[in-house]
Amino acid sequence: MSMGNLAQRLQDLHNHIRQGKVIEAMNEFYDNDTVMQDNANPPTKGLAANIERERQFLSGVKEWKGFNVTASGIGDNTTFYEAVMDFIATNGQPVHMEQVSVARWKNGKIVHERFYYDTGKK
Repeated sequence: MSMGNLAQRLQDLHNHIRQGKVIEAMNEFYDNDTVMQDNANPPTKGLAANIERERQFLSGVKEWKGFNVTASGIGDNTTFYEAVMDFIATNGQPVHMEQVSVARWKNGKIVHERFYYDTGKK
């Protein structure tokens, strides 16, 4: 996949997320055998398992407030981006998250993605 095509795929992914279309994005941009991992937690394997994991996360979101990409980069079938996300949790609590995503792509789909963020746990 060319760098230009990869850049467009990444931009399209970000647009889906900004609109709150997270599950739709997963079906469009992630491989059936994708592996996703948060920090040093065990990875979740397979698209279906990752969609379920994402549904669980989204069940705690009352209102999506924003998704802003502050930096991104593209290499050899690899992308990264730094993003700020804001949402209102179902308990009414505002949540502000900053994270970095590093993804490996194959045939226009993400085959592995790892998220790095501060959990706030000390």
